[in-house]
Order: sequence, then structure tokens, then C-alpha cells
Amino acid sequence: MKIASFNINGIKARHAALCDWLDEAQPDVVLLQEIKSVDENFPRELFEERGYNVETHGQKSFNGVAILSKLPLEDVTRGLPGDAEDEQARWIEATVVGDTAAVRLCGLYLPNGNPAPGPKYDYKLAWMERMKARASDLLSREEPALMAGDYNVIPLDEDAARPEAWREDALALPQTRRAYREIVNLGFTEAFRACTQDTGHYTFWDYQRGAWDRNDGIRIDHVLLTPQAADLLRDCRIDKDIRNRPKPSDHVPIWVELDA
Repeated sequence: MKIASFNINGIKARHAALCDWLDEAQPDVVLLQEIKSVDENFPRELFEERGYNVETHGQKSFNGVAILSKLPLEDVTRGLPGDAEDEQARWIEATVVGDTAAVRLCGLYLPNGNPAPGPKYDYKLAWMERMKARASDLLSREEPALMAGDYNVIPLDEDAARPEAWREDALALPQTRRAYREIVNLGFTEAFRACTQDTGHYTFWDYQRGAWDRNDGIRIDHVLLTPQAADLLRDCRIDKDIRNRPKPSDHVPIWVELDA
């Protein structure tokens, strides 16, 4: 089972690029972030004609997450538990049923948090605390599950081409990294680092200042696996080259292959 995560940065602007990648990469499941579309305007027919079931949790002009799956989806839920007043569309869950196992999928778009300090950063840290609670619940079920998406977290200096440029940014502040470690250390496996230990691997390059041409990137899109999902892990890779195609997102896909 090939499960990908992709911050598409606007489905209206990137649907052609997304479809080209889907046709080429043939993932079984895709967790999308920043669709920037209300549910009723999401171009679901483009994906349904490719054999995907489509579930969305949209929001006008901002945020928004979705699941595309060629496999059956069950028990779809929307919104991160813990704050009934949070209206930002940043979390979607479903169980995908494979040939040999069912996997609980959590697609997430974690808040950016800038400028920090400030209310946006406070929201980011509070959101991460809610995510930690949900992560703990997932672990308690002792079933294959993963949390994948745009975390807006640079875990370590080695995950940035120029770490000094991010010292005061909400993506790399000590409190951010600590909150991320607390989630991972509950018992999750970070899929990419389980498969690749060397440096120079990124999932985001800014549109400005020639970042892509200089490979001035950061790794902020992650896949965390419960122990039961980690036991199924075959591979995890980043599809870097699509960043060089016409009208790209500023992110590229990251995907895992599970024996499920």
C-alpha cells in the first residue's frame, strides 16, 4: 500500500500538476493539505475518474485537507479533537482497508505559527498539544496508524539547508521542536528517518530568492507511524523532482510503502 502526503498549495491552481503526478506515481492513497477550497468546489470528478474515493474537509481560501483513496475508506472524521470552537480545517481521519491490514490515516496541516511570539504561535503550540492527545489515543489502540502531512516543523538543524536562517522562525523554535519530539517520543517512528539517515533531503522550497535553484530547502512534511504500522514499513521517499515542473507547489510529495 503506497500512501502519500502532498501539500498542494491550492487545488484550483495545481490540479493539473497533481493529476500528472498521480498518473505517474500511482499512489493508493494521498493525503492532501492546503486545498484552499470549500468542499462543494473541490474538483472531485478529476480524481474519481482516476479511481479515487474522495473525502474533503475544506475551508474557503485557506487551509483545507483531503483524502484520495483507491481503496475503501471507513469511519471518516473531520477536525482535530480537543477544541469545539476551532473552525480551521486542518485534520481529517479515515481507515483504509488494504489486502492484509487496515490502517488508520490522519491527514494534517499543522499551523505555521508565525509571527512568533504572538497569538498565531500560541495557537500552534495549543494545536500540537491537542495533536499529542490524539496521538496518545491512537497508540493506545495498538493498531496500524499514521499521522502524515505538513507539520510546519523543522525537527533538527540537519533538516534545513541553512539552519541559521530559521533560528527565530516558528518552524524551528526550541518550543516547536520540543512539542514535536514529545509527540514522536510517545512511541512513533518517523518514517523518512527510519529509511534515510543522510542530510540534504527537503520537502519545501520557497518560491522566492531562487531557493529551488540553490536547493535552499527545509524538511517539514513528515509521516509518523505507530509501532504496528512501523512493522509494515517497506520504504519512505520524497518525490523531489516534481518541484521543477510547471506551476509547482512549494512542497513535494512524501510517501510510504506499507506491507498492507
